[in-house]
Amino acid sequence: MAILAAVPAISQGGSAPPVRYTIDAGTISGMGAMGANGGGGLNSAMAMMRGGGNQVAHELRLRLGSSQAPAGDPKADHFIPQGMRMGASLPLVTPRQVTGTQEYTPGQMPTGRLLLFWGCGEHAGPGQPVVIDFSKLARGQVPPGLYAQSLNLPEDWSITSANSKTFGEWPNERDPKPVPGNASLLGTQRIASTYAPEISFELANDFMSALRPSTADAAGGAVNLSWNSVPTATGYYAWVMAMNPDQSGQPRDMVWWTSSSTQQFGGPMWDWLSPSTVQKLITAKTVMPPSQTSCTIPAEVREQGGPFMMTNLYAYGPQADFSYPVRPANAARSWQPDWIARVRFRANAMVMHGMPGMSDFGASSESSEEAQPAQQGQELPRCKGLSGIAKRAAGLCQ
Repeated sequence: MAILAAVPAISQGGSAPPVRYTIDAGTISGMGAMGANGGGGLNSAMAMMRGGGNQVAHELRLRLGSSQAPAGDPKADHFIPQGMRMGASLPLVTPRQVTGTQEYTPGQMPTGRLLLFWGCGEHAGPGQPVVIDFSKLARGQVPPGLYAQSLNLPEDWSITSANSKTFGEWPNERDPKPVPGNASLLGTQRIASTYAPEISFELANDFMSALRPSTADAAGGAVNLSWNSVPTATGYYAWVMAMNPDQSGQPRDMVWWTSSSTQQFGGPMWDWLSPSTVQKLITAKTVMPPSQTSCTIPAEVREQGGPFMMTNLYAYGPQADFSYPVRPANAARSWQPDWIARVRFRANAMVMHGMPGMSDFGASSESSEEAQPAQQGQELPRCKGLSGIAKRAAGLCQ
């Protein structure tokens, strides 16, 4: 049985242990939970609009990488605690190798613009928005200041088929089943395979509590975003996507806003982040501290993006590290375990500001007039633009 150990960080270009294993565990709430639970569609969306959106789903990503060739066909299984409610084990399948080449067909020159905003506050700060014209970007014309702010954080180590002699993962084509909303990770985790020594450890951390965000109109056109305090959160990060179509329904400018106080977008912010990385990002004012439970989305974001804003909120969580053998107190730099394992946690939620019943987690609301055509079986209007994606999910258009 492995003991919780302090395992040194391993860069992508450094020397990695012969065997690595990762568990990325997530808690999903709000609109995202509808699809993650294997549901989605009209019934789930309409239930959410009637106040039944108080759904919680879980996600799990398992990756095994080894420097060894398999003894026979590659086979691996993660034997899970009974509390997972998913059977005795989850198969870690080695992806099939795809041979041949794919032809590249040049597409049309991209059009439109992306407007970048950042920072919490009633109004956007100076220098905003940064405007990205896709047609100019495709010709190599990068707008000034686009990469002015860069954290240059080292890339966290990950497990892929490219950096492993033998690789296995779950979920996969053979077993794509969803993780139950009432699943628990607590207990013994055991991984047995034909290309690595047995891995076993006791996990005392469970899925994080669900995020429960809500949005509300504020004076001056801004939008207040607030959420519950998640006990094990190490920090929070929010982002908004919006697109205001013209009168014909065609997309105009797309708006992207993040809660970062500096110009930081996408990339690792959408991944699982270690507590040490989150602390660096809090110091850099890219991630909000765990004590913060609200943020104001500037009025300019709504003005440029329109009334419907797809809002995503992330809570980064703890991390558990294991190794065998246990790292000695005064280990030499050349010390290397037989295997290491890492378990990371996060929670995320998505709400749609400007749509009935979808601007908060589990809001209680009466069915609006907009929802009546779907309930009565009448023909629905055509979905248009980014707002149409959310309206289609809610059964308000087709």
